[in-house]
Amino acid sequence: MSSSSFKLNSFHFCIIIFILHVFAATPILSDKFNKFLDSAKSPEVFDWMVGIRRKIHENPELCYEEFDTSERIRSELDKMGIPYKHPVAITGVIGFIGTGLPPFVALRADMDALPMQEMVEWEHKSKVAGKMHACGHDAHVTMLLGAAKILKHHEKDIQGTIVLVFQPAEEGGGGAKKILDAGALENVTAIFGLHIAPELPIGEVASRSGPIMAGSGRFEAKISGKGGHAAIPQQAIDPILAASNVIISLQHLVSREADPLDSQVVTIAKFQGGSAFNVIPDYVTIGGTFRAFSKQSFNQLRQRIEEVIVGQAAVHRCNATIDFLDEVKPSYPPTVNNGDLHEHFVNVAVNMLGINKVNSAVTPSMAAEDFSFYQEVMPGYWFWLGVKNASHKRLESLHSPYLEINEDGLPYGAALHASLASSYLLKHQQDVLGIERKYHDEL
Repeated sequence: MSSSSFKLNSFHFCIIIFILHVFAATPILSDKFNKFLDSAKSPEVFDWMVGIRRKIHENPELCYEEFDTSERIRSELDKMGIPYKHPVAITGVIGFIGTGLPPFVALRADMDALPMQEMVEWEHKSKVAGKMHACGHDAHVTMLLGAAKILKHHEKDIQGTIVLVFQPAEEGGGGAKKILDAGALENVTAIFGLHIAPELPIGEVASRSGPIMAGSGRFEAKISGKGGHAAIPQQAIDPILAASNVIISLQHLVSREADPLDSQVVTIAKFQGGSAFNVIPDYVTIGGTFRAFSKQSFNQLRQRIEEVIVGQAAVHRCNATIDFLDEVKPSYPPTVNNGDLHEHFVNVAVNMLGINKVNSAVTPSMAAEDFSFYQEVMPGYWFWLGVKNASHKRLESLHSPYLEINEDGLPYGAALHASLASSYLLKHQQDVLGIERKYHDEL
């Protein structure tokens, strides 16, 4: 996944009004929960997190191959006395902290790495050729374990159950969907997730209510004609010409069929066909991606992509078959943050970090996240966490072989995880008690 820009906008007055509204609607956090950041920064917790992150970074594993990472997670949970379910979705681990009773809230961290060769020379460089944690999932796992350590120390104060979701295969494998299909989160009423942001300074966060990441789909099409000699094109049916017209027509879907205020993308990134200068091939293969911020727009794009490819191929006397690769790499829905959870997030983040450190109206990104699968079945909230290293002259984005993160950001992620979940349970336990009191008063 690629990140977007995180420059704070000049809207502080609006933020102040919004925060006043949030504070009026949500109870101020417990003092115990407000001290989570201090706990996460303590040498005992911080040094432990750094050690875990570096071990995971040295041993990256791809989608559904996270066996060593999963074992390391379970080992740490065992040491903390935290019960868990395993395996879930092949390598996933689901931990539990609290009473074991409702309400249930979940925290999610993805575990998988990318098929890339790390180019950064440092003591804890990846030891596996061609694999690297270039999207920060090593940090995500570490911060959730850090949150677990903090929460375990305050377990008697937790009014409900916090579910720790260590999820495989975010990078195209749809691990979130497999977690849901396994029934691991049936009783959960809300879920929170975070992602590191290399461009965002330490101690700052960025998010928004509503769409924050696009839905993403992939497709591959085979356009078949009839091969022949390039000097006698009338005896052939040219699939290269047909594919060229298909590509041009696909670009019109966004420029002429989509609402200009509804951001969409169709990109052809693959074109394969022919192997000689003077031979028209029998077929051509093209492939690409399509993205949109609403499910309706996403489904409309998918339908029109198929219609255009088949129709344009027919115009040029060719046949076309389209595969949306649902079985191999499922389409990701748009990532849409719940409005009530947005208020909760801003309340927690401002309490912990300060109003100037919280960008609550970040620009959405056309990248995609499988956290969206959770949001389709329950209220969910996803945010960016700053890990910028100011000393590095070269600033690399996510999915770069040169990516380096600032480990000083780890305590912030751990503390925010812990505070978001525990305060959510506190608020919802109060809601439950309020409903019960009203019921008894009526009786």
